[in-house]
Amino acid sequence: MRWVSGVVLLLLIVFWCVFRVQSGNRYAGLRTLPMEGLRLRRLGEPMMLLIDRLGIGSRFPLVMFKIQRSLQRIEGTRYSAERTLLFAGEMLSYSWLLAAGGSALTLLTGEQTGIILGSLLALVLPVALASDLHKKVRLREQNILLELPELLNSIVLLVGAGETVQRAIQRCVESRKGNTKHPLYKELVAMTGEWESGYSFQQSLENFSKRCAVQEVSLFTTTVLLNYRRGGSDFVLALRDLSRMLWDKRKAVSRTRGEQASSKLVFPMVVIFLIVIVLVGTPAIMMLKM
Repeated sequence: MRWVSGVVLLLLIVFWCVFRVQSGNRYAGLRTLPMEGLRLRRLGEPMMLLIDRLGIGSRFPLVMFKIQRSLQRIEGTRYSAERTLLFAGEMLSYSWLLAAGGSALTLLTGEQTGIILGSLLALVLPVALASDLHKKVRLREQNILLELPELLNSIVLLVGAGETVQRAIQRCVESRKGNTKHPLYKELVAMTGEWESGYSFQQSLENFSKRCAVQEVSLFTTTVLLNYRRGGSDFVLALRDLSRMLWDKRKAVSRTRGEQASSKLVFPMVVIFLIVIVLVGTPAIMMLKM
């Protein structure tokens, strides 16, 4: 089995070296593209060339579309195709590392477990990475939905006190200036930046809604655009009705998260219960045998 693992390891190394030489500086522009979670940018350049050569995007359009859509929601629509290529290259890079590591382990120890385990992980890990990306999108949507009622309450209070809608939103953003990592306030900062760059209020709100890609945010922006010109009590009343609905949805999301957290505790509790049974039951059984 050692010679098989040695051949596989040699082929993997030769493949990476050949494709690295062929890729050259083709993907040099992607090395500095901001994107969270990437750790194997340089290692992934041969994999990106492989993706282009094999036309994986056209062969698996549904998979690539889902990945691109998720990346658009997290990172924005700009450079979404490049980020999709980077993420796909990252997935294949992990597969290459696991396959090479498993082959090297078998070569050193002579046990076939290494190459088998490495091959299985090389197949499973890309699926796990894509699943984790989609999970991050769902978590981002939930975080936005949990924070949106608080934002809306603040806007209602400020508008009721005589502030304009734009000024009320700016005050809410300024109050969180030290902590703008939250996805909702991150997009609000981008929206206020568009105002300062010359975008109209309507266009900025529409862009904000597209970037968030959450139905409740779209409902919020539509309500604001339909009523903010009226001002006065009508506008405040419309926002209060929307706020009540959003608070109900926030309760539903919080309830769902609580149920998920409790379900995750079931397995550790079962394990602890089994350990307690073993600790308590073993002395009793030993005493009976005596």
